[in-house]
Amino acid sequence: MSENVILVTGATGVLGREVLERVRRTGLPVRAMTRRATLPEDPGVTWVTADLQTGAGLDAAFDGVATIIHCASDTRKPKHDIPGWRHLLDAAKRAGVGHIVNISIVGVDRIPYSYYKIKVAGERLLAESGIPWTNLRATQFPDLLNRAFGVLSKAPFVLVPSRTVCQPVDQGEVADRLVELAQDAPAGRVADMGGPHIYRAADLARSWLKAVGRRRWVLPVRVPGKAGAGFRAGGLVTRENAVGVRTWEEYLAAKAPR
Repeated sequence: MSENVILVTGATGVLGREVLERVRRTGLPVRAMTRRATLPEDPGVTWVTADLQTGAGLDAAFDGVATIIHCASDTRKPKHDIPGWRHLLDAAKRAGVGHIVNISIVGVDRIPYSYYKIKVAGERLLAESGIPWTNLRATQFPDLLNRAFGVLSKAPFVLVPSRTVCQPVDQGEVADRLVELAQDAPAGRVADMGGPHIYRAADLARSWLKAVGRRRWVLPVRVPGKAGAGFRAGGLVTRENAVGVRTWEEYLAAKAPR
């Protein structure tokens, strides 16, 4: 292979955008994949149209690619991720891709939540594919918490899981780590990545409401079943891997109305 091309899936998403910018800074040739037919004009990046769910366009997209950083996920219809994984892996084998770097979530193997089960299944498909791989699990991204609280605060009460702690980690810092891993040798599952501080979910909601200037009651509710038990047992955090630097408070200060 003549060039060390890095391809980013999910390049228009919260994390994918951050990863794409950091790959650009390395000076390596970078490709960005999207399902959109109309491609952005983006100096320094080659945009390609392909669809993981159907497999359409993947062979052309992966041609000449050395490394894939896989950030794509269908959170609205997570079952689509499994055929997406199969199409990605089959096309990567045909193209001779030498390394797939995957982003996953802390707690997917400890909390039997439906989306997390899909993430674990994807990790398993990658590990069994025969393609050299690296898998990083991270805690919650502030931008995703911001979006979630924005939706929840449309009601008179902001509902949060009771007795549950979270550990927001800056998505830009996770992107830095993914790009670092993409330039190293495949390493299998690497150490998890969490933010610098751990917070009760209710406290995150209250601080968000204060920062954006909204008045709502925060109502902790008990999530039933094994998934709720996993939340309450601390399954969403990685205390031993609190390596993030940017705090939730710093994120909110940047988001607060001026």
